[in-house]
Amino acid sequence: MKKMFLIGTLVNGLCIVIGTVIGKVLNRIPENMKVTVMQAIGLAVMFLGLQMGLKSENFLIVILSLVFGAVIGEFLRLDDKLNALGIWLEARIGSNGQGSISQGFVTATLIFVIGAMGIIGALDSGIRGDHSVLYTKSIIDGFTALILTTTLGIGVVFSAVPVILYQGLIALFATQIDRVVPQALMDSFIMEMTATGGVMIFAIGINLMNLAKIRVANLLPGILITAVIVTVMYFI
Repeated sequence: MKKMFLIGTLVNGLCIVIGTVIGKVLNRIPENMKVTVMQAIGLAVMFLGLQMGLKSENFLIVILSLVFGAVIGEFLRLDDKLNALGIWLEARIGSNGQGSISQGFVTATLIFVIGAMGIIGALDSGIRGDHSVLYTKSIIDGFTALILTTTLGIGVVFSAVPVILYQGLIALFATQIDRVVPQALMDSFIMEMTATGGVMIFAIGINLMNLAKIRVANLLPGILITAVIVTVMYFI
């Protein structure tokens, strides 16, 4: 299982490449088709998040993790800072006159790398050997790459590299956690982390459906809060 921790990440990178190639071939995609497919993906993501969220054995942990995580995330303004970073990078590289390749690369990288799904999915791959979250993200990223390529060009394909490096490093780190953490504590953390991450993924689905605009990046500290709460409860 540990040797297979990169499968989800590699599939994610491959789907971005495939989506880019298809997008390069298909110059025009009907707007109605884009909307309907994105809505279908949003529904699937919401269902995945719901499945994960229901795995908690103590949902109070999930609630506390999300609440305190949201407070920390809003205080640190994680979502605003990530968006500001994206604007700065696009302005910086765009000003170099490198054309659509750099624009496509930067825009796609920010979309694919920044977000809760990549972090949660990579942790799931490393800790549990479960790649379902990253497989779902791969489908979303593949279709998004297809759409971006029709407007921004072939530069989108290069975003697969930072995605693989970023998620791969998180998954690698996650494989080493159980070397220093008791198995019972690890099992409890995995269960509650999965549930907390599931709620965040459900929120991503809501965003994809354009039902609301939830700042999911500001909820990410909830994963760390989950670890703290589970650890305290274990040793009490």
